[in-house]
Amino acid sequence: MTGARVGSSLTDEQEAIRELVREFAAEEVRPGAGAADETETFPEDVWDGLAELGLTGLTVPEEYGGFDADATTYAVVNEELAHGHLAVATALSVHCLATSCLAEFGSEAQRERWLPEMAADGRPVGMFCLSEPHAGSNPAEMSTTAEYDPETDEYVLNGEKQWITNGRRGGVAIVFAKAVRPGGEANGGDAGGDDAGAITQFLVPADTDGFAVGKKEEKLGLRASDTTAVSFDDCRIPAENRLTEEGRGLSAAFRTLTGGRIGIAAQAVGVAQAALDEAKTYATEREQFGEPIAAIQTIRHKLAEMATDVAGARLLVREACRQAEAGEDNRVAASQAKLRASETAMSVTNEAVQIHGGYGYTTDFDVERLYRDAKITEIYEGTSEIQKTIIARGVLGSQ
Repeated sequence: MTGARVGSSLTDEQEAIRELVREFAAEEVRPGAGAADETETFPEDVWDGLAELGLTGLTVPEEYGGFDADATTYAVVNEELAHGHLAVATALSVHCLATSCLAEFGSEAQRERWLPEMAADGRPVGMFCLSEPHAGSNPAEMSTTAEYDPETDEYVLNGEKQWITNGRRGGVAIVFAKAVRPGGEANGGDAGGDDAGAITQFLVPADTDGFAVGKKEEKLGLRASDTTAVSFDDCRIPAENRLTEEGRGLSAAFRTLTGGRIGIAAQAVGVAQAALDEAKTYATEREQFGEPIAAIQTIRHKLAEMATDVAGARLLVREACRQAEAGEDNRVAASQAKLRASETAMSVTNEAVQIHGGYGYTTDFDVERLYRDAKITEIYEGTSEIQKTIIARGVLGSQ
């Protein structure tokens, strides 16, 4: 068991994929992570490598040239990539959100048009545009609109989205907006006409007139990740680019995000595991008082607690995957996994910095970057507070 990463058993195929991605992360991702973080530049050569491995088609059905991964495989890939560099794993997971939306909600023509390229070449890179400057945890409050123009059979989008991963790199966006009738009245469809019920899902190519990308955000961590705002100014798209019926977009977003949260939870496990590995190596090499600090009971207990927390978080991720693959309602399990894994990422990276002492506070050691990166796992794709709300609803039977 020495050096093993504890978790539920994998099939032979899943184990082979894990080893493939683990090797790629160790040889191609991790070595450049520090420089990419320092320069705040996404490593496009790594993205090309992901495409060569078929990972940019991870959630694309096989008939469109994709991998069609099950939930466990998806989680394993996210964990191993995040062990190398969270920014790379985040970019891939958002790309996969976009391909998942196209695969599930797109027409046959849309799937044939976009999915083979997104799977084979990893381009166009996918974006997922849900959050807005004043509508983050409650997307029902979004103000972006899509007014239908019957004369041209087009929708005209106006509004702004915030915190968009792959913002400058992206080539196609999955955009959520409130469908309105000519004149601005919300069209709620089957939802009864209220604003939240008007939310609809659209496919918007990034080269569409009226689609603009804002400045790249300067962030605490995840610095190599391309995070921007995007805006729509009389952005016209054909009606055939609507992915859901009017008013069905919010439920589609929540369904997609449940799978996405499993990926984020797995990424948090990967970050925590990387910090644990760094701390273990440092503790066995660093000497104080004439012996490695790993011989000091306080340090040994820290490592024991860190390893136990990582293993527990990984098992919660695997349980959420099991439920998904069994066709069960895994909303609570996905939220439990994301909540516990993200908290574990924060606590384990904090302890890893502590074990490194003053060196852990410098950029000479990876634990400093891992500590900064870990924080975002408690925020994106649903804050910890939102996850607790979902879990509490499940506990109380009021989902």
